[in-house]
Amino acid sequence: MASKALLFPLAALLLVSTKVSSYEQEEKLEIPVKAPPAPVQTPTPAPSAEVLSPPYEPPAPPPVKVPSPPYEPPVMAPSLPYEPTAPTPPTQPPTPPYIPQNPTPAPPATTPPPYKPPSRTFPPVITKKDCIPLCGPRCKLRSRTKLCLRACIRCCYKCKCVPPGTYGNREMCGKCYTEMKTRYNKPKCP
Repeated sequence: MASKALLFPLAALLLVSTKVSSYEQEEKLEIPVKAPPAPVQTPTPAPSAEVLSPPYEPPAPPPVKVPSPPYEPPVMAPSLPYEPTAPTPPTQPPTPPYIPQNPTPAPPATTPPPYKPPSRTFPPVITKKDCIPLCGPRCKLRSRTKLCLRACIRCCYKCKCVPPGTYGNREMCGKCYTEMKTRYNKPKCP
């Protein structure tokens, strides 16, 4: 293992020294630069008969712009004196006189009684065990489900009611449920 450790630095040293020595030799080597040979002019071949170029035409001179005549405002023709006539309003046929008709008396309006939603009947709550199935759906979406269940069961047992749904509707259970507060004066019942 020690021989491998020594072999690697020696190989690296050999590689670096070889690169350095070859770089120094390149600097010492001077290559004589010869002047480039004079360009040899080759005769241009005569155009072949197959390739015909169009005859040279000089460009056409630019068109000469003719100056336009100076602007003269239009001359107004003398107007003839006349008397303006008043416009006549459109004629409308005469409206017939208003003749009141005997209206039939409308029956007195009867207003329907206000809509009263059906009162919800809650299952009877006698013991704390009766509150568990009612508070389960009420607290199932809460982040702290056990804390919600504990408070809901206490409120259910005391007020004998749990509102429907997962949130809100607290007024359906009356004052007992809505007015119960924690010691920090926040609503106790979920």
